[in-house]
Amino acid sequence: MKIAVIGSNMVDLTSYITRMPVLGETLEAPDFSMGCGGKGANQAVAAATYGADVLMVTKVGDDLFAENTIANFQKAGIDTKYVTKVPGVSSGVAPIFVDPNGQNSILIIKGANNALKPADIDAAENDLESCKLIILQLEIPLETVYYAIEFGQMHHIPVLLNPAPATKELSIEKACECDFFMPNETELAILTDMPVTTIEEAEKAADSLVARGLKNVIVTLGGQGSLLVTRTGTTFVRPFQVNAIDTSGAGDAFIGCFACCYAETGDVPDAMKTASAFAALSVTKRGTQKSYPQKEEVLTFLRNRR
Repeated sequence: MKIAVIGSNMVDLTSYITRMPVLGETLEAPDFSMGCGGKGANQAVAAATYGADVLMVTKVGDDLFAENTIANFQKAGIDTKYVTKVPGVSSGVAPIFVDPNGQNSILIIKGANNALKPADIDAAENDLESCKLIILQLEIPLETVYYAIEFGQMHHIPVLLNPAPATKELSIEKACECDFFMPNETELAILTDMPVTTIEEAEKAADSLVARGLKNVIVTLGGQGSLLVTRTGTTFVRPFQVNAIDTSGAGDAFIGCFACCYAETGDVPDAMKTASAFAALSVTKRGTQKSYPQKEEVLTFLRNRR
């Protein structure tokens, strides 16, 4: 099955820290790594790793990072026909700080991602038309996100929107045109102005979005599992208990694997369960994309957890 990711790519600059420094303080960090990331790129690599045929529409900068990013996509088997360079602009970067418990904080500098425009979607129209699903995030201009949603509607292609990073500038009216709306607990809290610290609170907040017209709201809750909330009810998918080392990119892992499974079977709860296993395995290793498991590893994990 063919999936399109219209979105961002970043270079992850990951520092493994004992704690965050306070203002004016210099701390030594025990370890550092650099790799390819960005929500769109992570989701594309996750989908490709699980077996999807992925088309990536994104922008890279005019720097050394660009070639590494393109080579990384190609290594994952992703079609890079529409990964284009922006002269005189830096690639996007994401400094990431991971604490001893594996929890992370992230900054993003969008760089070339800000140059992804509706015209880039038009340029890819012939290839996009054959896709079974379009994945979007918010690390690219909102006008491009909205245009991609309209494109999906026009061509009868399901659209999955990951509202990350969350912004109240997002038009809920436009989001209602998407087939899947997939925030994590933090993004859900920001978008609804409601507390989301428990499963019950997450369901209530997601219900408020459904009441405003959203269709399938899937909330990823990290170690608490995931929720599907629709007009007809709620489905809870239990988490898999693992020893988390680094949670960076876990939400993107879930989304990419979910997209692959849903595009293949159309079974939402089953796709959520498989995506939960994929994401659980990803947090047992350091890094983002390099932590994503192969399909057979996920299937073995699921067989052993029945």
